[in-house]
Amino acid sequence: MNVIGLSGSIVGSKTRTAMDVVAKEINEKYPEAEFQLIDLKDYDLQFSDGRNYLDYSGDTASVTRKIMEADVIIIGTPVFQASIPASLKNIFDLLPAGAFRDKVVSFFITAGSSKHYLVADYQLKPTLAYMKAQIVQTYVYIEEKSFQQKELIDDDVSFRLERLVEDTLDTFEAAECVRKRKEDSYGF
Repeated sequence: MNVIGLSGSIVGSKTRTAMDVVAKEINEKYPEAEFQLIDLKDYDLQFSDGRNYLDYSGDTASVTRKIMEADVIIIGTPVFQASIPASLKNIFDLLPAGAFRDKVVSFFITAGSSKHYLVADYQLKPTLAYMKAQIVQTYVYIEEKSFQQKELIDDDVSFRLERLVEDTLDTFEAAECVRKRKEDSYGF
């Protein structure tokens, strides 16, 4: 199982801090999973110009291919101006419309306050559904007060992130069983 943790911003530290909690959980409890973190601030990505993702080069090609090869994607995103950041939207724009078909996708959101909790339901979920993701319905919304000096200090949030990982990987296993049963029914 190829799992990608996608930290969807090129600025700030809260999303990456929470993604580190997710990475630790996967590495400790799911050693069979091949986990790779993609932190967008570590890459120099081109803006989408409508080309096929295979026609890009450099970091853009590397990131899009890793995402396309993943079985599971856990997205971490902040909320900027009541929306997802342009860096994450660019990733979606670089990929084909059906890029997340047969992939299980979950996410968490970091935000300055509780005012923008509907960003997930009105922006992120519809985009992921359009791209054919199997979306884990529960997500984790993390407010700024849960962080202090680049550390997650809220035990409840840590627990919810651990549960998100568990739900995500359980969803993948269930989807794999269904997929295998369908393949076996074809008889060839």
